Amino acid sequence: MGYNVKQLAKRRIAGFHLVGPWDVKVKQGFEQLSMWVQSNQIQPLEWVCVYYDNPDDVPPEKLRCDVAITVDSAFQIPANSEGVLTTEIPGGQYAVAMARVYNEEFEACWDLFFDELLSDQSSQIAAGPCFEVYHNDGQSDGYWEIEMHIPVEPKVL
Repeated sequence: MGYNVKQLAKRRIAGFHLVGPWDVKVKQGFEQLSMWVQSNQIQPLEWVCVYYDNPDDVPPEKLRCDVAITVDSAFQIPANSEGVLTTEIPGGQYAVAMARVYNEEFEACWDLFFDELLSDQSSQIAAGPCFEVYHNDGQSDGYWEIEMHIPVEPKVL
């Protein structure tokens, strides 16, 4: 797969915080987010999904994520935007990998990325959320081009 470690600035996001199985909640959340963006004629900077839990440690019904768009610092949530929240994705060091996802196989791409990162000799996974940025509309293209981000820090020997 291959990845690079990059220093990233924090990102301000607006969207929906969801709890439940990611394979169900993320898709539903993006349908809701798309309707909100269209009805309010918002121009997103990016479409993102932020993952707050390790699915190996947290049961599916308690997994947390945000489906969101990145927005500038002056963004105000429009009226009649029930359930929409703003928050930030922390800045810092991230391992960043690109993937093309077919047949909704997001989990397989993340598993490959984590496996590769776990064998890294210089970086280790740090505390904080992971997130993905979508570079295309997979519903119309038949695949997703995503950029995956995992927080990292120098490995302590």
